[in-house]
Amino acid sequence: MRLTKFTDLALRVTMRLAVLEPGASLTTRQVADAMRIPYNHTAKAIARLQHLGVVEARRGRGGGLELTEFGHTASIGWLVRELEGEEEVVTCEGETPCPLRAACSLRGALRAAQQAFYASLDPITVDQLASSTSRPVLLSLS
Repeated sequence: MRLTKFTDLALRVTMRLAVLEPGASLTTRQVADAMRIPYNHTAKAIARLQHLGVVEARRGRGGGLELTEFGHTASIGWLVRELEGEEEVVTCEGETPCPLRAACSLRGALRAAQQAFYASLDPITVDQLASSTSRPVLLSLS
């Protein structure tokens, strides 16, 4: 399974915010510059993460981005599902439907593999991804 660049970016932003000291925050510009990602892409990912309740964004003086309590404990499996959507791995219908769709077991097998992929990510939290081994690298991104 391959994640979209958007999901990859959102996960990396989440991990970076997870290692901030309590009360500290970063701006969208600081995150974008540190991770060498275009500002507009970063802003879109942060807006989605904010909508999901993972990130809190405050405007103005003293504002910035912080991970919410929920964000720290959020399951990576849940987060990836929310960012990627529940679409099928393959599309059997559409403008040119697959001629094998009536007797093909590939779609079901790929769906089971997708579910297993998400299930393997379910027990992992954002804080676990930002653990002691990756923490120094994440903190060096400034």
